[in-house]
Amino acid sequence: MKSNKLAMSLIAVALASTCGLSLADTVVKLGFGSPLTGPQAHYGKDNLNGVQLAVDELNAKGVVVGGQKVKFEIVPEDDQADPRTGTQVAQKLVDQKVNVVLGHFNSGVTIPASKLYADAGIPELAVATNPQYLKQGFKSAFRLVGNDAFLGKVLGEYAVKSLKAKSIVIVDDRTAYGQGLADEFEKAVKANGGKVARREFTTDKSTDFTSILTSIKANKPEVLFYGGADAQAAPMAKQMQALGITAKIMGGDMLNTDKFIELAGGKPAEGHFSAVSGAPIAKQPGGPAFEKKYKDKFKQDVVLFAPQFYDSVYLVAEAMKKANSVEPAKFLPALKAINYKGVSGTFSFDAAGEPKNAPVTIYGVKNGKWDVVVVK
Repeated sequence: MKSNKLAMSLIAVALASTCGLSLADTVVKLGFGSPLTGPQAHYGKDNLNGVQLAVDELNAKGVVVGGQKVKFEIVPEDDQADPRTGTQVAQKLVDQKVNVVLGHFNSGVTIPASKLYADAGIPELAVATNPQYLKQGFKSAFRLVGNDAFLGKVLGEYAVKSLKAKSIVIVDDRTAYGQGLADEFEKAVKANGGKVARREFTTDKSTDFTSILTSIKANKPEVLFYGGADAQAAPMAKQMQALGITAKIMGGDMLNTDKFIELAGGKPAEGHFSAVSGAPIAKQPGGPAFEKKYKDKFKQDVVLFAPQFYDSVYLVAEAMKKANSVEPAKFLPALKAINYKGVSGTFSFDAAGEPKNAPVTIYGVKNGKWDVVVVK
């Protein structure tokens, strides 16, 4: 009899365990891709921090989708800001059957990787700014920030009309991001009646620009547009000062970091400009509160797009709740129709996946920090 009671107890425990499993959280895998090593790691880690902060909050609150509690898990991958590595990362995320991909950061990585996600039917939310990303026509692709066409338009107009630059030279790093933004800047300069005196190119690994700058000096540039990242723009600023070139550097969002000022070494960073998709964090709907949470958790300042990556997690969660499903094919339509007020702004997308609200902020370095110049 004792034996029967023991057996019944064991069965009861097993049934309880089984019930526990059936009631366990549904795991939602958030694929993540950005550079986590190398000279662009500070961007990628900032992006990952934004995702982590949102995931921790949602898991603490408890999210229910279709009557089932879900648990969000990040599947982070280091794409090294390299297109070849990026496609390998994309295939790895597809093979792991992630529910969505948050990333990538670089346009050169995002564009080829997006085809793999589209073929697998996995939604992707990226901050890649090259227009070609969404011109491919993939229905699963979304952009979280404004594209280069608008960013370049704002920068080119500012260089000609506000800075009154007569001699403008362009240097780009030949990446999809750097070259794409430089192309749009050149179009905008010409559309506003300006002229590009010279155009040169380098690579995203270069740090010695002496030869290029020496040849450019003869053009007496007032503006030098650089399409590329802070790790190259900073030494360029130092070398310009050493050569007596007084041109203002202008660039995109990848210049807008404390690292640019740090690497430039103080004074050489002064007076240069960058443009960033989105409002200044202090002017974002939930920017100040987000900034405080971010600093409290990670003991560092926001680098660039952490707020948008944070919002991307909430966007996905909201779409899943509206669709009553965590399956990509089922929540994708809800994502397309979303209208969500996040910390960085209100998100809704047009038919191509472009954000409908995408302001641009121009910043300038003044007294060792990036200050807002104008919001367009």
